[in-house]
Parts: sequence; C-alpha cells; structure tokens
Amino acid sequence: MITAAAWAGKKFAVLGLARSGAATVRALLAGGAQVVAWDGDEARRSPSLRLRGEGRGEGTSSSSSIAPATAPLPTLSPMGERALTFVDPLTIDLTGFDGVVVSPGVPLNRHPIAQHAGGVPIIGDIELFAQARADLPPHKVVGITGTNGKSTTTALIHHILTQAGVPARMGGNIGLPILAQDPLPGGGVYVLELSSYQIDLTTSLDCDVAVLLNITPDHLDRYAGFEAYAASKARLFAMQSAGHAAIVGTGDATSAAIADTLPHAIRIAVPADALAFGPALAGPHNAQNALTAIAVCEALGLDADTIGAGLQSYRALPHRMAHVADLNGVAYVDDSKATNPDSTAPALSAFGRIHWIVGGLAKSDDLDACRPGFGNVVRAYTIGTAAERFAELLAPDMAVEIAGTLDAAVRSAAEQAQPGDTVLLSPACASFDQYSDFEARGRAFAAAVEALR
Repeated sequence: MITAAAWAGKKFAVLGLARSGAATVRALLAGGAQVVAWDGDEARRSPSLRLRGEGRGEGTSSSSSIAPATAPLPTLSPMGERALTFVDPLTIDLTGFDGVVVSPGVPLNRHPIAQHAGGVPIIGDIELFAQARADLPPHKVVGITGTNGKSTTTALIHHILTQAGVPARMGGNIGLPILAQDPLPGGGVYVLELSSYQIDLTTSLDCDVAVLLNITPDHLDRYAGFEAYAASKARLFAMQSAGHAAIVGTGDATSAAIADTLPHAIRIAVPADALAFGPALAGPHNAQNALTAIAVCEALGLDADTIGAGLQSYRALPHRMAHVADLNGVAYVDDSKATNPDSTAPALSAFGRIHWIVGGLAKSDDLDACRPGFGNVVRAYTIGTAAERFAELLAPDMAVEIAGTLDAAVRSAAEQAQPGDTVLLSPACASFDQYSDFEARGRAFAAAVEALR
C-alpha cells in the first residue's frame, strides 16, 4: 500500500468503509496515524471483516468493479486496536483532528459532517495520496477529469504506458483505490481518473499532466449551479506548479474558456473528419479520447510509433460501447456507462440503423444532446422511470415502444431488428431506479442477450 511518514502521530476520522474507505484506514494505520472510523453498515465496522467491493455509483464513488477485489482491514495487534476506534464522527468533538476523510459520494452541500468538522480539513483519499508523494520514488502523476470520457481516456493512457514498458498504476475513480496499490519504482506514472467530487476533496494534488476533456451539465444537485461545477473541474489546473502540462479539450465553450485562462494549455480539437484511432476507438468521442491520450503520452516523452502501437492494441472497457454479441446478423452493444444525454450522443452517431434502448432514472428532462443521432435510430425502446416521458419526447422523431424493463426491450428489439442493425443499450440515464449501478445494468443487458440464444 501507499503510506506517508507525515501521518505518524496524527489523528484522522474516516467516514465510509467500503473499498476506498477501507484502503484509507489501512494506509493511515500503516503510516502510524490514529483513526476513528465509521460506516452506516454495521457489518463493515469489524476489524476482521473482509469488506465487499463497491461499485462506483456512476461517478459518485472512488472505486470501481473494473478490478473487483476484497479489501480486508488489518488484523490488529493490541497497539492497533488502540489506533483504530469505530465511532461515528458526528457524535464526537473533532477538535484536534488533522483531517476528516470522506467518500466522494458524501454530498458535502447537504451532509452534516461539513458543519460538524468545524475547521478540520475535509479531504479524500486522493489528497492523502498527494501527501504521500514525497515518500515515493521519483514519479509523475497524470490527472484526468471531465464530464464524459474520463474512464476510457484514463485506461487508454495506462494501456499505452504499460505497453511501452513504463511502470504505471491506474486509480482514483477507476480500478482499485490508489492507496491500496503498491508504490511504483522510480520513473513510474500514476494515472488518476478524477471526478469533480474527488477534486473538491483535494488541495495539494500537483499533476505533472492535468487533463480536462469536456464539461456539460451533470451532478448539479451537488453544486450551486453549472458555473460552480465547472469551477470544481478547473481547480485541477489551479493546483499545478508552473511548467507542468495542461491539456484541455475545446469542444465545448466552457472548457474552451478555461483553456483561455491557461497560457500554455495544449488544446484538443477534434476535426469533423476524424477517423478511428484503433479497433476499440470508433466515434467522435473516442477520437477526442485518443487525441488526448496521444498528447498526454507525448508530454511524458513517448514517441509516435510507441503511442500508435498502444492505440491499436487497446480494447474497450466494459459497458462503454462494448460489443456483446452478434445474433442472426444483429450486433448487440452495451453502452450502459452512458448515464446522461451528452454521453449517449456519440453512440447514436457511431452506428447505423439502431434499435435504441433508452431510459432509467433521468438526470434531465430532455434528450436534446442526442438529437444529431436521431436519424440513425430505427426504433426506440424506453425503460425505467423515464419510460413514458422519453417516449413522449421521442415520438415526433422516431418509432417508440414503452418497454418498461430491459429484458422486455431486448426481446422486442431482437424480434424487430434486421441483419445489419445494431441493438444499442445507451440509456442516457442513471440506473438506480432498477439496478445498483450502471455495471449491474450492463450485466443484465448481456444476460438478456445471452438468453436470446
């Protein structure tokens, strides 16, 4: 695990003991800190428990089931038992604590811990990683944020580095919690996917390469408005030292305006005739992801041939326009990670003759961002709590069926699709009305497709 000598003798409260929280407790204890830990799930408040994996909750948690693993708390010695206490931090005086470590899923604009902490810093595990950097072998950090495309770009950069023989770790809002991973040898690169929530809980992460892909309205329940959400993303650059690389996608006005404030920013603009950069990188959104990954890897010193080889060998992450099966000449594609209209729009432009499964727990009351791809849709099948509203929105532009459930939508689409068509799950919605997370929804889609056999 990653630890910091600076934590020795300090006191921290940790709120939330799922994967990232468990990793935080383990790292702090190993670093010599005293820890008060708490989770609303009583089963997680046992030092001997092997903690269950947690899904990311569509951008609201610091871990992912991309690399599932159990994360046991340490078997504590008598000294360790004194160092770790299970107490709700809301019930104690936090004066004298050095930090309150919370999950990115904790809504600080509503949760009472924000007021109860008083002047004690409220931080996340990424800030603890930043504090530990001084004790790590010489390395670099790449931080990637944006509303859409973070996971693919992070995984792509990590893949290119690994294929090039560069020691690399991937963490943050993807994969295993960064504190649970072993430190890299000298010359390594930590590639971190960072949500706005994680940036909010970080004050000293100085990225050698900081990336902003795009900004569109999302998660506005956590912010005073869109401008506050955009400002959260922009803080990634404010934490950088002079001379470190800043890479900004300029496909939206807000990101372009942020680039204007960064005199040496590398701007990523996707040409209208952009081609696929590899077998798993089709579509205009993936062109931006690929161009960004190229710029990052160039900033890290990789040559063009090495980068190109990595692009060609990359394979898509699960639930991100992932090909599930071909049945009777019909392709079935899982894009369950598309949890808002902006992230669904590229999928509608990437295929012809689409049977579009859309719906769930809506984040907005319109699908305007998807409109450029409507001409590719043969028929839409609406599901979840948004089913009736989305059917009403789409009816003027295409044939629509209110399917209600994912299973029903897959069966109906299979009956009506012709050879050469694509059945596409790209919901433009969160999953929480019917599934625990977007990954569970994607697995359910794959199971429904498999049942067609």
